[in-house]
Parts: sequence; C-alpha cells; structure tokens
Amino acid sequence: MRRAEKVSRQLRAVSLLRRLKETHTYDELAERTELSAGDLNRYVNGHVLPSVERAQRVIEQCGPDTLTAEIESRIERDEEGYVDNTDVVFDQSLLDLVAGVATDIHNFGDPDAVLTAATDGITLAGAMARHFDVPAVYAKKSRETGVSAFYEARQRLTPGIEITYSLPESALDAGDDVLVVDDFVRSGNTQQLLLDLADRAKVTVTGVFTLIAVGEGGIDRVRDAVDGPVVAFTSLPE
Repeated sequence: MRRAEKVSRQLRAVSLLRRLKETHTYDELAERTELSAGDLNRYVNGHVLPSVERAQRVIEQCGPDTLTAEIESRIERDEEGYVDNTDVVFDQSLLDLVAGVATDIHNFGDPDAVLTAATDGITLAGAMARHFDVPAVYAKKSRETGVSAFYEARQRLTPGIEITYSLPESALDAGDDVLVVDDFVRSGNTQQLLLDLADRAKVTVTGVFTLIAVGEGGIDRVRDAVDGPVVAFTSLPE
C-alpha cells in the first residue's frame, strides 16, 4: 500500500471517530472498537494518527453502521413511498467519506473510470472518482450540442413511456474497466441503461455501487446482470 493510501485510511478512521464522538462517550467507543479510551482521545483530538491496522479496524467495525445511520437520518419518505435523499447527495464531505469506507471494505478493483447517470448520481460518482483518481463520466437524458458521436441506450417502461440515456463516445475508451455508481436503486431501470451503455462502449463493468437501495427487486436485477460486486450501502424497505 502506498503511503498516501495509508494516510487516507488513517484520516478516514479519525473522521469516523469524530462523528461517533458526537453521540458516544470515549468509554463507549473503547468498548465498540476494542481500543483504549486514552488512545481514542488522542486520535479524535488530532494528537496522533492510528496505525493502519487500527484504522482499518475502526473502519470495518464502525464505518458502515455510522454512515448508514447518518444517511438514514437524512432521508425523507412521503406517504406514497417516494424518497427524498437531497440532504445526502448535496453533502460532498459525507459522500467522500462513504466512498472511502465502501472501497476499504469492498473490492471494486482499480477502475479506469466511474460511470453514472445525471443528475443525482454525479456527486457520489465524483467522490468515487476522486478516491480512485480517475475520470467521472455521466450519461444524460439529453445530448450536448456540439458533440457529434454518442452511445445511446433506451428502455420502454410502459406503452408510450420510454427512457433514453446518451453518453459521448469520447467519454470512455474500449477496454476500460468501469465502476458504475448511482445514488439510488429501486426498479433497476437506470442501472440497466448504464450497463447497456457500457456494453455499447465495449468496456468492462467491474462492479456497481449505490448509496440507497429500496426493496430487493431492483438491486437483485442488477446483481443478475453484473459479474462483479454489486453493493448497496444502505437498504430501505419497499
């Protein structure tokens, strides 16, 4: 592991501990992490960084639960079941931490690019792309003026209703390894369109990461279509 990666992991652990310290005592954190309260105090107050091994322990034991609780506390659902995750996708610092924790725990490989759909997936894709230091590219429901060549994928939802996404051909190179990212999965339709675009671009989808999955049907549909990890960071009932 390169030194920069080690330091990033150590800093992620400290960020998690600081979030936890807002609602837990040092003794409670010590019981949860199996680290001493004195050491935790030094980490939280910036006097010293945890070792890489201790940082990984904190991330694995505290990361998913801590961030899932924060994400779920910010989600609003109306009486018809529609989900408002605006308070999550607008918080770039939270998404940066989610990206780091998710990739520390799940093996997404080393993608050449991150692919998402406009618009709500862009901030999460940007966080993932920064983590891997690769481009973030996104498909749109409209074509950019001045771009002459596009890949296009479309799907008919019901008679008379069709979704079309377009991606500039220059956005990806044939043979690239691509991580597909989106903020939200319910039916799996948007993710299937992204997978279709990846197929047209002749790239390999190495995995799919979504922030929120509602129900099991959509995420299972994506898992059936991808030969790689398909991860929902947070799951909500239908």
